[in-house]
Amino acid sequence: MNAIQRAVLGVVFGLLVTNSAQAGEVKGKVATTGLKSAGNIVIYIDAIAGKKFDVPTEHPAVDQRNLAFVPHVSVIVRGTTVDFMNGDNVAHNVYWPSISGDKKLRHSMTIVSPGQHKSFQFENVGVAQLLCNLHSDMVAYVVVAPTPYFSLTGNDGSFNIKSVPSGTYTLKTWSENGKPATRAITVTDETTTVDLTVTK
Repeated sequence: MNAIQRAVLGVVFGLLVTNSAQAGEVKGKVATTGLKSAGNIVIYIDAIAGKKFDVPTEHPAVDQRNLAFVPHVSVIVRGTTVDFMNGDNVAHNVYWPSISGDKKLRHSMTIVSPGQHKSFQFENVGVAQLLCNLHSDMVAYVVVAPTPYFSLTGNDGSFNIKSVPSGTYTLKTWSENGKPATRAITVTDETTTVDLTVTK
């Protein structure tokens, strides 16, 4: 291989690496109709055909403080292990009766004593409604997304999803009291701005 051939191959390889590494940002705002707040709405990119994602090594936590789950809404990628903490001075029972209505995926962590924590790996996409049968007012949600490209809206409905590979995807929402919204988007290596409306 002569010098010219090596140079051409180097350029082609460089272009391939650059193209494969292209990633953009998806940001925007969610407006609501009939909901009390535009906050705590999950925005995520739906499953990508033929694409699997590494299981995160870090464990997000759901605490129990002042007889409430904290945070109220968590969003994770499938395969993530969540640590359930108890920062109260009373015992709690953490359970979910289903994941997105599938009762076969129900689970109970029995008693989580003060200062103790128990862990669970979520391997199914969907929404787990967290409850405590010792304190009926306690409720929260773990949303298990099919991709790591997700965001949780701020109080003003704003969201930001970073490091999204270039491509065409379906953007979806989940909210506690609103209907799901979907939008087809095409992501480039620049910022893609999307506005969505979630209705009750």
